[in-house]
Amino acid sequence: MTKAIQLREVSREYQQGGEVIAALDEVSLTFQPGEFTTLYGPSGSGKTTLLNLIGGLDLPTKGEVLVGAVHMNRLSNAQRAEFRLQHVGFIFQSYNLIPVLSARENVEFVMQLQGVPADKRMERALKLLERVGLVELANRRPDEMSGGQQQRVAVARAIASEPDIILADEPTANLDSKTAASLLTLMEDLNRTRNVTFLFSTHDEQVMERAKRLIRLRDGKVEDDHELRAASADEIR
Repeated sequence: MTKAIQLREVSREYQQGGEVIAALDEVSLTFQPGEFTTLYGPSGSGKTTLLNLIGGLDLPTKGEVLVGAVHMNRLSNAQRAEFRLQHVGFIFQSYNLIPVLSARENVEFVMQLQGVPADKRMERALKLLERVGLVELANRRPDEMSGGQQQRVAVARAIASEPDIILADEPTANLDSKTAASLLTLMEDLNRTRNVTFLFSTHDEQVMERAKRLIRLRDGKVEDDHELRAASADEIR
């Protein structure tokens, strides 16, 4: 993945009753490889929709989404799924862990789909669970863990597939400040050492303060775009 992520006049509309709601309204943005960027703004501003379009979980009503040289709009559902498997890691606010699998098995799951051998999957999963402070809970299922613990498993799972891009929707929402800081440091390390692109959707000041670029959305439009973090999160808000 050597090319930028591009959104070209992208709109996403939904039908709500008899009304058309514009979740995104002709948004044009470019993200260079290795960005550590935060999308922020009020609820309903389009942050999650934007991440879903980049990851191919949704398609635009108008405009184009390119990830590298790939036109996401032109891929079939199966092709988008394969693209995500090989290139994109997701951290969802609702965790999206598989309830019947243990923490270790959840972390291993994407690697299994990628064809990583079982011994390497287990070794990598246990190392990542150790890094997020959960190796002692490796055999517990999601319903045996707290929300914060489940989110840490979700972070380990997103990293385990060694993606080029990680899309993180409110990744620290269920974490205490110390755990959030630890996970953000892990993500910064991956960004710095492996040039992994991180795009966050968040209300969390900790995430905003570590971003290298801050993009404010409101009513489906880009309201502000700060390339440098010269100002604090409070000043920008």
